[in-house]
Amino acid sequence: MALRLPRPHRFDVWASLAGLLGGLLLWGIGLGMRSADASYVVFDGRWPVLLPLAVIAGCELLRRSAPRIALITGTAALLADCLTQGSLATIIMYTDLMYAAVLYGTPTAARLLPRLTALLTVVGTLVPYALWRVPEALLVGLIIGGVAFTPASTGLIVRNHREAAEAARLRAEQTALLAEMDRTQAVTAERARMARELHDMVANHLSAIAIHSTAALSLDDEDASRNALTVIRENSVQGLAEMRRLIGILRDRADDREPAATPTLDGLGALAEGARANGLEVVLDPLPDAGHGVVPPPVELAAYRIVQEALTNALKHADKGPVTVRLRRAADALDIRVVSPYGGRDAPRAPGSGAGLVGMRERVALLHGTFAAGPEDGSDPARPEVWVVRASLPLADTPAGAPAAAPAPAFRGETE
Repeated sequence: MALRLPRPHRFDVWASLAGLLGGLLLWGIGLGMRSADASYVVFDGRWPVLLPLAVIAGCELLRRSAPRIALITGTAALLADCLTQGSLATIIMYTDLMYAAVLYGTPTAARLLPRLTALLTVVGTLVPYALWRVPEALLVGLIIGGVAFTPASTGLIVRNHREAAEAARLRAEQTALLAEMDRTQAVTAERARMARELHDMVANHLSAIAIHSTAALSLDDEDASRNALTVIRENSVQGLAEMRRLIGILRDRADDREPAATPTLDGLGALAEGARANGLEVVLDPLPDAGHGVVPPPVELAAYRIVQEALTNALKHADKGPVTVRLRRAADALDIRVVSPYGGRDAPRAPGSGAGLVGMRERVALLHGTFAAGPEDGSDPARPEVWVVRASLPLADTPAGAPAAAPAPAFRGETE
């Protein structure tokens, strides 16, 4: 199978052509490196100089694409040139081959060639001097160092600088990629947070509007329709206020106005009253007033939103009966339990998308708590089956690296 050498680089073609023309120019004017009377000149005359010159000029074509082959062949051509009158162009092109072998060769070659040429330089300096005992013998080592060690060392220095620059470029690209990933994650987290806020603030009012507007359209009683429209108006006004608050959070505040206050556990009473106005029979068993101050604000907001969403789901899906909301502060957690009648309704009073349970689960996970929602057997014979929403929100700081959320108890089913 024939060996197919890679196509030479354009710069290598120009380097080869320049070296060959320079060598021919020196040959044409009769400028050689050695005298024809020298004892080590085996091939006398001017013509033998051209063969090593042509070979090493051909090796220049492979200095980048096949540096090892070029260096081996070029070394043989240099040794052949030493047996002739010699050409300066041949030596110059060989130094370029040595430089290219270190710069473009394998990492192993880049490590070995400077060491090998340094060893040859030392040997070429000490051995001739030990044999001849004349200062001129030191020139042998100097020539070997200039032809082999110097270009090899230069190639190693340039290669190290290029590798360092490439490593810096890769680190910069990696840093930019990590920054982009962090930005994407931050945007995604912010979108998820705003989706939860939008759903929790508006879904309750819109569900009540949908339910009471259906009742108003289906009833012929003027008083019942008026009451339904009153509830619709109240929920519309409250929903509009919530939307304005959310828009105020989203807008950049250029003035010194204080941001809108976030809901706390103190607002559970008003939340229960609103649910009762929408037709729910809410029984609220919250924390004592003295215990509110020890609950961290993020836990208060999450607890408020969980109760709000649980009441919204009860409004849409629960059967007739009381909805019990119970909050208790344990030693290191705030426990929430919302129980509503389950079963007996063919279809929900208002459509749902399932985003409510997802939002509650996300809120609890962000606080490293536990969450579960699903049907259970009721203790009251009048309520054989109930829907229970449970959440436990830690009050202490969660250590770094803690799991996102503990496993939740298994239920028979789960819907919004």
